[in-house]
Amino acid sequence: MPNSRDAAASSSAPDQARIERAVHELLSAVGEDPARDGLLDTPARVARMYVEVLSGRLLDPGRHLDVTFAEDHHEMVVVRDIPFDSLCEHHMLPFTGKAHVAYVPNGRIVGLSKIARVVEEFARRLQVQERLSSQVADLLMEKLQPEGVGVVMEATHTCMTMRGIRKSGAVMVTSAVRGTFKARKETRAEFMSLIGKG
Repeated sequence: MPNSRDAAASSSAPDQARIERAVHELLSAVGEDPARDGLLDTPARVARMYVEVLSGRLLDPGRHLDVTFAEDHHEMVVVRDIPFDSLCEHHMLPFTGKAHVAYVPNGRIVGLSKIARVVEEFARRLQVQERLSSQVADLLMEKLQPEGVGVVMEATHTCMTMRGIRKSGAVMVTSAVRGTFKARKETRAEFMSLIGKG
């Protein structure tokens, strides 16, 4: 079952003025002149950027799964290639990629755009890809009560490509499987085949 702390919205809104002051101090700390022409508006721009890209922390992705539809369909439903962007919580650098999400309905289905919204809102937080994959899978299991859920995420992490080991082109792949996807290798194999990983 999902951790309510992971799925629920945080009540603490970002303090944009405080972010601006912190960015101003960071620029000074790295030896830059925050008063020079090119950096004058940088603290404000960076503050607006963080408010935007971390906006998922204030949202409850589960609300997108509140409306379901009765349907006697018990075969796999797959949404492939959902783009996402997130910030790695270790270096606060972006990781970007695509998510593949599948579920086997148990009498209820959900609009496909809602699955993409769940991915997006979990991604718009300080994250690690492993947690992100699990959060999506756990929430779908909780809200839809399907026979099973499978999530595969592929992403490029700039904390690995632009610093440290600097291995451009390296892609991290994570998966989270629940229910029949975990219990039956045939279901996993079908999922992998449908997303081109078989």
